Amino acid sequence: MDLESKEIRRCVGQLKEIDFELAYLALLTCEGLKPLSRWEKPLDGHGLELLQQMGLLAERIRRTVKTGKAVVETIFSVTPGYIHLYEKQFAGKPIDKSAETVHFEGFLFGFPSCCVDEYIRHPYAANGLPPEHQKILFHWACKDCTITAAFLAEYRRIHEYVEEC
Repeated sequence: MDLESKEIRRCVGQLKEIDFELAYLALLTCEGLKPLSRWEKPLDGHGLELLQQMGLLAERIRRTVKTGKAVVETIFSVTPGYIHLYEKQFAGKPIDKSAETVHFEGFLFGFPSCCVDEYIRHPYAANGLPPEHQKILFHWACKDCTITAAFLAEYRRIHEYVEEC
């Protein structure tokens, strides 16, 4: 993806007007740093259109919470297979936080498996990561995670790009 493209900068800027985190997730996904992303807040047709203009496939998925209330999630990826896997596993089903679900979501969202395993065993355990690094991740890093350390510079680059747009 060409971050110097005026079209990408325009889309990121408009997504940032909706929500900074949405624009950041979209660009991480476009750049291949996340195979699939999920947006859990409402997103209108214009937002979906912007994701598609960035080259992302985007789908709305209906799920339910424990009270039975329906919620709509927006998922997006450059790869149709990830969209299909998410839909097949979760569409129309209740949201749950079982270890099995957390493992599957971790895979789909590109989280290091060591971090997912540690999170399941000890959520939010001290990891030694500086707060300014942890806050730009979408997973809780495990202590001294070499995988997270390897892609942190790319996350920082994308985060700074979105800040500039």
